[in-house]
Parts: sequence; C-alpha cells; structure tokens
Amino acid sequence: MSEIKIAIAGVGNCASSLIQGLFFYRDVDSNDKVVPGLMHNVIGGYRISDIKPVAAFDIDERKVGKDLSEAIFAKPNCTLVFQKEVPNLGVEVKMGPVMDGAAEHMKNDEFDNDESFVISKENPVDITRVLRESGAEILINYLPVGSEEAVKYYTQCALDAGIAFVNCMPVFIASDSEWASKFMTKGLPVIGDDIKAQIGATITHRTLARLFAERGVKVERTYQLNTGGNTDFLNMVERSRLKSKKISKTDAVQSQL
Repeated sequence: MSEIKIAIAGVGNCASSLIQGLFFYRDVDSNDKVVPGLMHNVIGGYRISDIKPVAAFDIDERKVGKDLSEAIFAKPNCTLVFQKEVPNLGVEVKMGPVMDGAAEHMKNDEFDNDESFVISKENPVDITRVLRESGAEILINYLPVGSEEAVKYYTQCALDAGIAFVNCMPVFIASDSEWASKFMTKGLPVIGDDIKAQIGATITHRTLARLFAERGVKVERTYQLNTGGNTDFLNMVERSRLKSKKISKTDAVQSQL
C-alpha cells in the first residue's frame, strides 16, 4: 500500500497525541484484531505505519520553524507523553495566519507563557503552496475552538490544493451544505466537525442517553459539565467562541433521544 501523506493545521495537544501514536503503534502486527488504545488497527488495508506527516502549521513562536517532532512537545502543550522517542521528521512547522485562532485575551501578558500562546512574529506562509509542494493528500484541522474564520481559510486552501479535509473541531464544514458541495464538485473527501475524544464527556453522555432510552426511561432533562486544563480551554474564556461547540455537543446527545 502507498503512504498516506498528511498535513496538520494546529500543532497542539491533539496533534501531539497523533504524532506520538504514529510511532507508539508503528510496529503493531496488522493481524492483531484488538490493540489497546486503537479503535481500528487496519482500515482498508492501511496501517498506522502508512501515515506520514509532510507539512504542519502553527502560530506559536515556540513551534514555528521547529521540526514537527520537536514542536509537539513545546509549550503550551501539556498532553500525556507516552512516546518520548519521536525521530526527526524533516517537517518544519510553518507560520499560519492568526486570524481568529487566538482570542484577544490570549495576545497580552495576562497569563503565564506556559499556559498561553506566544504569537510568532514570522509572516504567514502561502498555505496552499506549501500543501501542494509537500505532496499532502489530507489536511487535518486541529485549530482552537472558535476559530471560525481561520478554519474556513484552511478549508479553502485544502480545496485549492486539491486535497481531502478532516475537521477535528466544532466549526461546521462537512455538515454545511455549501462547503460539502464544494468538496463534492471537486471529488474530494471531507469529514468531521468536532471529532470526539476517545472517552470524553460527550461520548459518555451520549452513551448514557442511549442506554436510558433503550431501557425505557424517559429523559426529561440532561446536562454535562466539561472541565478543561489546557490552552484551548483558556482560549474559550471568550464565551463567544463556544457557540458552535455547544451546538455540536447538544446535537450529539439529542441524536440519541
């Protein structure tokens, strides 16, 4: 099988877990049906080891200009490090457009640098050009919640570069008929719009809602509380950024009732 060449927008905690996972599971036997930590070991004949990062974008000066293997461990990332040994990937993290990726309160000195963004002074690169030159086949979007303008910008870049788009956060792209038709016209895949954590609050809430319905219980009211401890949640202190996230989470649970 050929390689699956991916580009990543937003080298945060989720991107760190993904890249670590590529090497943690690289030598897993393709015949193993159950592998702890993975939902699927092989999909369509492709294995974890077939995925190859070829481009990455971020806005933080501690990541821009660094090799992706180094940038995934840079502050303010604070995810669990389960694969310390990640070889040099030969993928330099390029400066992307800031746009609405960082809330206004994150652009001053109000918070400790280990918890906040430190915006790079580098000029943004031509995203479409980098995608084309890298040979990327899929752009994976890991931008912060509430980055409506920035996500749409990267989405258009994926279209212009002629590659697929996987949207891992709650800005409505795949579920928006206008964007979906653009990808369909070009014959390009687009999926996502808030991909759930492996065992997070929403998937747990959704499963419980379905369980109650299956057991004949009438659910009159339900709610969930999310407790955050990373820069994405600090960025969400600006409440206006939460609109699409609330819709996404609510729809996910109500779809089971």
